[in-house]
Amino acid sequence: CLIESALFGFTQNWAGSRSKDSLLSGEAFSRIYSGFYEASAAVSGSVKYDLIGKLVAETGLTRKAVVSILKGIQKPVFDQFKDNPEEFIIKAARIINDEKATAVVEHITYDILDERYNETIFTDSTIKGKLGISAIKTNKHLYDHVVYGSDNERKFAEELDAGREVAVYVKLPDSFYISTPLGRYNPDWAIAFYEGAVKHIYFVAETKGAMRSIQLREIEEAKIRCAKVHFNKISGDNVVYDVVDNYRTLMDIISK
Repeated sequence: CLIESALFGFTQNWAGSRSKDSLLSGEAFSRIYSGFYEASAAVSGSVKYDLIGKLVAETGLTRKAVVSILKGIQKPVFDQFKDNPEEFIIKAARIINDEKATAVVEHITYDILDERYNETIFTDSTIKGKLGISAIKTNKHLYDHVVYGSDNERKFAEELDAGREVAVYVKLPDSFYISTPLGRYNPDWAIAFYEGAVKHIYFVAETKGAMRSIQLREIEEAKIRCAKVHFNKISGDNVVYDVVDNYRTLMDIISK
């Protein structure tokens, strides 16, 4: 292939700030000469990768299990290993670990511990947002304002604020989380309703713009299944957890 070779010289400018400006703009440099030459060197393919060993190290599976998985990969997909071994190993390990975690979730159980969250997760949290862009004023939220991450969250907060059944609600901070085999999971909202107005007084919600599970990422959906098991264990009928896409869906659930 042809590669251009060029030599640039620096034209001195002693005008103080003008020298800095000329450097930033590139005007201080001028081309002295340029030319082309042919490169004969080929890309080296001598680096060897232990595909099975790498996947064993990244996933914790046995070599036998990894070999079984690799045998199930279609040839056009497996051929991608020759084109980019590192990327193939990274993506294969991630997919295997995701599937491992999902399989564990199917049989997950939670035990009640003595540990409790302190109210400082609300008082010590620093929440930043810009009014009218990522934050709105509220009347029933724990704070005077709520920061939202999407138009769906903003609309949901507005409906909570206007709902006559709602006593108080809070957008849960990142420091409130549930441990799952797939990592930490942070529910979106905690809501308290007036007693007698609805069947369930307390509700923990995850808001999604689309309710069809096929549109949720597999890992996110697995974490949500963990959250349901978690809240069923610690609360029974006292606290309800579910995924909703709007206030109407929420009311349908807690009114049953």
